[in-house]
Amino acid sequence: MTEERNTVFHHVMPLQIRFNDVDKFGHVNNTIYFQFYDTTKTDYFASVCPGVDWESIAIVVVKIEAEFYAQIKADDNIAGRTRVMKLGNKSFHLEQDVIDTDTQEVKARCLSIMVLYDLKQQQTIEFPEEWRRAIIEYDGLEEENI
Repeated sequence: MTEERNTVFHHVMPLQIRFNDVDKFGHVNNTIYFQFYDTTKTDYFASVCPGVDWESIAIVVVKIEAEFYAQIKADDNIAGRTRVMKLGNKSFHLEQDVIDTDTQEVKARCLSIMVLYDLKQQQTIEFPEEWRRAIIEYDGLEEENI
């Protein structure tokens, strides 16, 4: 996994563990983590870039990597953290993790590369300038990551 580790996340979202998320081994199934990442990613963009027309623009995963460090049990209190690590013209690198909110232990980590996609034109598009400014300001991106 590419080392794009950051220690500061401004976007933290509590996550609910549902009955069906837990498998017969008593822990959250690894496939559910990607649902956690989708949920927190959606909330991140709704918070940082409000007014997005999701009927015409999509955010598409180009590459995704996940590491699982520790089990999550049904009664754990967890949250998802999300931040943009690197911002290009059409793509961005997203770092996410799931933490135990009682201990702050990182349970899993995900790195992904994503692009903006115009659903009508069926092609990638550049970031609108207002999104770029909002993400840079929100996550405090340094010049070398823009």
